[in-house]
Amino acid sequence: MPCYLNTREAAKHVRLSTATLERLRVKGGGPVYINPVPDRVIYTTADLDAWMESRRRTSTSEQAA
Repeated sequence: MPCYLNTREAAKHVRLSTATLERLRVKGGGPVYINPVPDRVIYTTADLDAWMESRRRTSTSEQAA
């Protein structure tokens, strides 16, 4: 069963600020989120973990895929 987190909880899960997650929602490039009703955003821990895994790098010169 999926575990759902609000923005504050999601930010804590990925160790980012809530402002960073909000900015990524506007600009793109952030984790997948669910917008079940207006003014409500939730994330699944699986989506957050997958997004973090996609950000792994072995070098500072490595380009994102």
